[in-house]
Amino acid sequence: METWQNILRDSITTYDDLKKHLGCDNPAIHDVISTYPLRINPYYLGLIKKPGDPLWRQAVADPDELCDTVCQSDPLGEEKLSAAPHLVHKYPDRVLLLVNGQCAMYCRFCTRKRMVGTERMTISPKSLRKAYDYLRNNPQVREVLISGGDPLLLPDEMIGDILAELRSIPSIEVIRIGSRVPCTLPMRITPRLVGILRQHHPLYINTHFNHPLELTEEAHRACSLLADGGIPLGCQTVLLKGVNDSLEILKELFTGLLRMRVKPYYLFQADLTRGTDHLRTHSSVGINLMRGLLGHISGMALPTLALDAPNGKGKIPLTPQYIIQQGEKLEFTNYLGEICTYPEAGDPI
Repeated sequence: METWQNILRDSITTYDDLKKHLGCDNPAIHDVISTYPLRINPYYLGLIKKPGDPLWRQAVADPDELCDTVCQSDPLGEEKLSAAPHLVHKYPDRVLLLVNGQCAMYCRFCTRKRMVGTERMTISPKSLRKAYDYLRNNPQVREVLISGGDPLLLPDEMIGDILAELRSIPSIEVIRIGSRVPCTLPMRITPRLVGILRQHHPLYINTHFNHPLELTEEAHRACSLLADGGIPLGCQTVLLKGVNDSLEILKELFTGLLRMRVKPYYLFQADLTRGTDHLRTHSSVGINLMRGLLGHISGMALPTLALDAPNGKGKIPLTPQYIIQQGEKLEFTNYLGEICTYPEAGDPI
């Protein structure tokens, strides 16, 4: 049986690889790859059906990436919010800890595409030690989100060491891991890895599926292993033009995730990341899609539509408006557009 390491080792990383395997014939892609690295592993490559399809748009380098004059290099202001190397302290009680610079696939819409897969994101034991020291000296931090790159591409022992180190800090109550591995390289999720993860509860994983074609048998198996290990799973989907900006696609995606025991958590308006402007939608698209989902699929399948505000200002829910007016009665519309009223109680605040 082929190991996940061997699958990753056989990834497409060059323009010549793209020509050989996908028939790409646009020399401009050379320049894109030299600026923003390429990696498409054989598993995900096998899911791409044709040029320009939703998975192609997520994985294959596009000359439009170098034509972006709108977006920013560091759209979420993570570098200015770094309290220690690769540790971002944006919210009072939680931090983002970046532990790996590699991914199983380099998504073309990645928030950190300026650094993932490059020497700009080299993480060492020394830099991690500084992050741990910061957390020990800042007991107001009760939650750590581990991300990267993809934390679950690290060796099992290193993942265990990082989790054990965080668990040794008394003020850390909750650990979350952000990983796209269950989607892009699901065979990485092994019983041995789950055995390590389950030693560090409460532990949550937010994974990342964007399209129903990604909900494969392999992905289902990976998510089942994690869920059987007692790890709650959420999904952070990014709304992308030509990928999932469709009501039927999102219905199929979100209900399919629930069948895999993954709770749709966020539907993100795409970040203002340099090189991704061609994949962004107008904000009204997501708001109207959420209006079309409400009431037509289970509330369990509904994520929160949110925008991660530029310059590190935090996540903002983008909510369709249902309230018509407030007074002695609350007047609002339901998911069918019908006008409803609800008698108020007590005093307004």
